[in-house]
Amino acid sequence: MTDIARIEAASFRLAGHALRTPLLNSPFLDDIAGRRVWVKAECLQLTGSFKFRGGWSAVSAIDPAVRAAGVLAFSSGNHAQGVALAAQRHGVPAVIIMPSDAPRVKIDNTRALGAEVILYDRDRENREAIGAAIAAERGLTLIRPYDDPEVIAGQGTCGLEIAEQATEHGIRQADVLVCCGGGGLTAGIALALESRSPGLRVRPCEPFGFDDTARSLASGARQQNERSSGSICDAIVTPTPGELTFPINNRLCGPGLVVTDTEALKTVALAYNRLKIVLEPGGAVALAAALFRPNVIEGDDVIAVATGGNIDTGQFQAALIRFGD
Repeated sequence: MTDIARIEAASFRLAGHALRTPLLNSPFLDDIAGRRVWVKAECLQLTGSFKFRGGWSAVSAIDPAVRAAGVLAFSSGNHAQGVALAAQRHGVPAVIIMPSDAPRVKIDNTRALGAEVILYDRDRENREAIGAAIAAERGLTLIRPYDDPEVIAGQGTCGLEIAEQATEHGIRQADVLVCCGGGGLTAGIALALESRSPGLRVRPCEPFGFDDTARSLASGARQQNERSSGSICDAIVTPTPGELTFPINNRLCGPGLVVTDTEALKTVALAYNRLKIVLEPGGAVALAAALFRPNVIEGDDVIAVATGGNIDTGQFQAALIRFGD
């Protein structure tokens, strides 16, 4: 079970390893949204996404004797890199199972961090089955991308920082928009804010056609996406909310928000032009919701978590050409 005590313990282990990422603001983005927009720039975290928090939290929590055999993860790229770097710095092997259509930059970066990468077809193969088989065969510890108490706790450290930074800026009431796949970051932040800043309400954000969390929150039960691929927001395309994460999010989160791939890509360009940060489409979804869904957001302030910046050069250039100033 993940609670504030586990998040605080993860924060202690992460101290000196993860970065305290900034909370950014641009008057240009404020004008678009009609309120003050604060961007938690997790794209500036080690490995280019918030996933290093959960990766380090999980790897560092394993008994050293067990950890020595190595760890295994499955991921479209950001969790892969977070676990790979955490394993490298702990001096243990890492095996990462990645979809063959993952962005090349994510595959290359994961290998560069010393991990063994095994590719699979996400439309025809089940990554969890592949991972479980390899973990059993090699004696590896499986670190799930979101349905892991220590991963959720590590992601929750982002929420501790948001609470501190909101206080610094005098923000007591606001929606906190979070890019949501399986829901680990959403759940971790929601738990942290429940304890540290209850006036901040988490709302998950997803791409159109892959809004399983939004539909699940509306119905009160976990819903399944009809497709397993087909969005440029690859980092947050998951089949269904996590078994561990959904009960937390169902209890603590406000209604989900959904944006289009085009809006996400436009936000990639806006984030670069106005904040000078690089986002991948999946990492831009929360900011896109802040900018393009203002009528369903409450308050004078909104906080959007920019979750990742691992974007292929060609896609980034295309976004700037299409939507740049």
